[in-house]
Amino acid sequence: MLDIKLIQDNPEKVKALLQKKGYDVDFTEVLSWDELRRKTISEVEKYKAQKNKVSAQIPRLKKAGEPVDHIFAEMKELGVKISSGDAVINELADKIFNFVACLPNLPDEDLLPGGKENNEVVKVYGNKPEFNFNAQNHVDLCTKLNLIDYTRGVKLSGGGFWLYRGLGARLEWALLNFFISEHLNDGYEFILPPHQLGYNAGFGAGQFPKFSDEVYWLDVDEDRKKNRFMLPTAETALVNMYAGEIIDPSILPLKFFAYTPCYRKEAGSYRSEERGMIRGHQFNKVEMVQYTKPEDSDKAFDELVNKACSLMEKLGLHFRLARLAAGDCSASMSRTYDIEVWIPSMGIYKEVSSVSNARDYQARRNNTKYRDENGKTAFVHTLNGSGLATSRVFPALIEQYQNADGSITVPEVLRPFMGGISVIK
Repeated sequence: MLDIKLIQDNPEKVKALLQKKGYDVDFTEVLSWDELRRKTISEVEKYKAQKNKVSAQIPRLKKAGEPVDHIFAEMKELGVKISSGDAVINELADKIFNFVACLPNLPDEDLLPGGKENNEVVKVYGNKPEFNFNAQNHVDLCTKLNLIDYTRGVKLSGGGFWLYRGLGARLEWALLNFFISEHLNDGYEFILPPHQLGYNAGFGAGQFPKFSDEVYWLDVDEDRKKNRFMLPTAETALVNMYAGEIIDPSILPLKFFAYTPCYRKEAGSYRSEERGMIRGHQFNKVEMVQYTKPEDSDKAFDELVNKACSLMEKLGLHFRLARLAAGDCSASMSRTYDIEVWIPSMGIYKEVSSVSNARDYQARRNNTKYRDENGKTAFVHTLNGSGLATSRVFPALIEQYQNADGSITVPEVLRPFMGGISVIK
């Protein structure tokens, strides 16, 4: 959530930054609400001071035997004005809150404006694999090797689902175990969060109310604030763990990672080339999150980017790292780098990790603070990064490591988690 003071102090700058995300906004109305709110607060404070002053006269007048009915009448009148003023203040505060809650985060000033067309590739690892045989796509390879059962996945749950079998299940689990072992080695704390979350978690992460239709809701109450939903990413849980708390600065930065399936209502096989595992309603992901002091968040961002890249490099997969333009960053994020893996059969790169810095946007929404060196409370910065999502790493691995005989070479770093198996055939 943006700071209303930021909008008060420099509305044109905020407007210009939001336009880089393709978001046009007029602050005239919300600033008028805020001005009226502050004016009403001032009036109510005067009424309260006057009421206290008048009230203090009652003992003296009673002691002197003088009438006090006019004092009670004045106090009653002031009480009505105070009550009326408080109602106006609360109504205006709600309107301002709801307006600001729907604004996206400000992009970092160094980002290019616009969408995907202005994303910048900042790193390329390895070369595109070249095959001296007729290479196959991951759907055919996984079907022939009995790694993925697409037909029975659809039978069980419909389109956008699949079923891991045998060595396919073991390979998926090997990827997850490899990611987990790397994060543990780097000192991150392992979290297994609930998969069902309350509305406040979605709001705190910045996904609600704007994107509340893009998750799977579990309850049928018309008021979604009373309902639970299936988490779309572990980030939604991790960035809300300390909601409403003041964190001891001595334990910052906090570094977490979690394994969960992710449930995405908006996912689906939009295009024929995205069949198989490229898009799905449920997929596995290991997610990293950090809580930092504001002055440390840029360093934390670089750390998360390097960690995600390191996982891909150790797997030996050809990928590229892209700095997203402002309009391609999600609503909650100020900055995002995407790791995109090469899918040979599709001839394109597909995102397998997004590393993002939300700055204090999420912390303002869920009221997560720390106490600075002067003893004052301030909002933490939150960052997240996939480390990694498997639904595109798996097909990329299958295709990039395929052999002429239709077998798959298992990357060396995964073999300890595969019982020493080096080739799937």
